[in-house]
Amino acid sequence: MKNPPCQTETGGRSPPVVVKRVDDCEGVGDLLEHCLPAFGGAFLRRIYQILDEAIGTGCPLTLAISGPVTVSSQQLSWLNPLLETGWIAYLSTTDAVCYHDGHRSLDGYTDGPFREVPIFGDDGALRDEGTIRVTDMAFDEGVLLAQDRLLSDFLRSPELQHRMTGTELRYRMGARYKAQEERHGLARGLLATCYDMAIPIFVGAPGDGSVFLNSTKLWAMRQAGLIPEYGFELDIHAEVFESCAYHYWGLFGQPSEALATLILGGGVPKNYNLQPEPALGQVFGLPNIRGYLFDVQIVSAPVTDGSLSSCPPAEAVTWGKVDRDAYKRTTESMQGDYSVVMPFIVKALLDNRARYARWAERMGEEALFEKHPKARGYLRPREGYRLFERREALCATLLEQIRNNGTWLFDSLKYPAGPG
Repeated sequence: MKNPPCQTETGGRSPPVVVKRVDDCEGVGDLLEHCLPAFGGAFLRRIYQILDEAIGTGCPLTLAISGPVTVSSQQLSWLNPLLETGWIAYLSTTDAVCYHDGHRSLDGYTDGPFREVPIFGDDGALRDEGTIRVTDMAFDEGVLLAQDRLLSDFLRSPELQHRMTGTELRYRMGARYKAQEERHGLARGLLATCYDMAIPIFVGAPGDGSVFLNSTKLWAMRQAGLIPEYGFELDIHAEVFESCAYHYWGLFGQPSEALATLILGGGVPKNYNLQPEPALGQVFGLPNIRGYLFDVQIVSAPVTDGSLSSCPPAEAVTWGKVDRDAYKRTTESMQGDYSVVMPFIVKALLDNRARYARWAERMGEEALFEKHPKARGYLRPREGYRLFERREALCATLLEQIRNNGTWLFDSLKYPAGPG
């Protein structure tokens, strides 16, 4: 990485700062690399550099994202293009992100359900006219009612009437959303993209969202005798175990034998994304478990508030969630609103990929990889890792490791009494 922090890992001084004029830069990546020498801009530069290195080394990335990205259509501008590179192994987000992703394809709202409103406008007037506001995005209350009807119909479908993980639920939601989008000739949304690419979607707090509220309605109707049966049920144990199986695969089952993570916003998605390492190493007691080799985050919470949302990767090192030997070089935390910077970061990374692809056509892949090793990671197959399709095999692999660790696990069930 260019322009590392002043104090190097060996205790020496870093090289002097060198910048370019903005009118000499070729593209967004060049600008991020050479025109952000200090202060908040330097945090952004380091995040871009670390992502560039992580992608170039071929590490699978996990993505944690909170906030109303689908209400604001950010999935269409920069999130889906990032997923479509094949770099992302799985996604941790909120129930609300999945719920609101379906609004664009609802019958009667396909011309665009969202509109921009002032943040500090007349919310009383909006309420009177039946308008729901999320920061500076707004939509008719009828959108929510239509979405609830779609989900209630979906949750009663035959393929949902059994116990399943939330990843299966959201995979099937993606298929339903995709059918709606195709029927109306709309661009592919977030869940449809993850469905097509078999990217697992984890939601760490499923009860805190409208998808599960609609399931609760159907459960209550069954309990009250209004409908004869309703068999859908979330298997939280299996879902958490599935996330651990993917982390284990990242450490031992793919070429780089390391994982990277991109965390956008805090809350449950961030924590869920970081939990597999302590689950595997501390709770299951498996040997040689490592945290993320690369960890970059953009969060709005100040580090002094003491929350999980704000804690930097260095703090996660103490929990084992981030690699303790490399974190000074391969992690960064930037305080800010990720919606401001992610379009530029993603554009720069996509431009890098396109440049390597052009060079590969001109000189051949092997010659390119020899001259520019990072090109191999950038040009990994676009179809991605398709982990959802492999989940049964990966969970079976981890279960075998659990079985072989039985002695340690049985000992962990005992709490010896102290002196009386």
